[in-house]
Amino acid sequence: MDVLADVVSAMKTGPATSGRTVVRGPWGLGFAHSSGATFHLVLQGTAWLLPPDGSPIPLGPGDAVLLPRGLDHALVDHPDSPVVPFDPSVEEPPQGDGARALLLCGTYRLDRERPHPVLTRLPDVAVVPADPGRHRTLHTAISILGEELDAQRPGAAAVVPALVDALLVLILRAWMEDHDCPTDRGWARALTDPAVVQALELIHEKPGAAWTVAELASDVGLSRAAFARRFTEAVGEPPLTYLSRWRMTTAARLLRDHDQPLATVAKQIGYTSEFAFAKAFKRDFGVPPGTYRKQLTPA
Repeated sequence: MDVLADVVSAMKTGPATSGRTVVRGPWGLGFAHSSGATFHLVLQGTAWLLPPDGSPIPLGPGDAVLLPRGLDHALVDHPDSPVVPFDPSVEEPPQGDGARALLLCGTYRLDRERPHPVLTRLPDVAVVPADPGRHRTLHTAISILGEELDAQRPGAAAVVPALVDALLVLILRAWMEDHDCPTDRGWARALTDPAVVQALELIHEKPGAAWTVAELASDVGLSRAAFARRFTEAVGEPPLTYLSRWRMTTAARLLRDHDQPLATVAKQIGYTSEFAFAKAFKRDFGVPPGTYRKQLTPA
């Protein structure tokens, strides 16, 4: 079980939207608040990110930016350049006659009702710089994207969406590797602590199992107290709290992506009673599971 891949798959509610953007200075692109996670790649040239708060951030070729909460922000060729509202999926930016930059800007459609801690523990702006020798897979993917978008060769329409889809995992993984500190809480630590990641793999592989803290601790070779402390410090919540969260996240994914009976969904996430499952689901999502499924079904 690949925990990070499973988390990203569960968070996604649809395909990413993105647009190739060519700009020539002076330019300034304002991005409105998004219900998903906004991302930017600087494929050629340079840019500055104007975050919701704080100082402008310089960006160069190969740099990747993820705004997990989709907050308002801007990309500009210079911090003093005027900014105009921009949507990369529907319009072309105003053009000057200065230095050229090639950008890929887009949004990942994610479940915002119950965001996973992988996202909630990230800062408002996560930047992965093009550091030579690090994150080779990510930067190879960015390089290929730049070539495909700039050359517009046959087959690009199939290659680009697949790479964009993979980028979310690659960016998250790279950012967590850059911020892996044994003394910090967060998923950078959770996914590198052997005992914690093993417990997460067990929970993700069998969310319907009747896990106890003692059983998980035994399976990863720790005492109950040591495991509970280590898991909570890394993940940010106790093991059974995370288990309950993941069960509901899994249930929402099953309701969204499949047409299985509610009783089958309940059983898969560890509920022997459809009524108990419906009650727990409504407590977390505000509506019964059947209503939740209907709300996601196109009219």
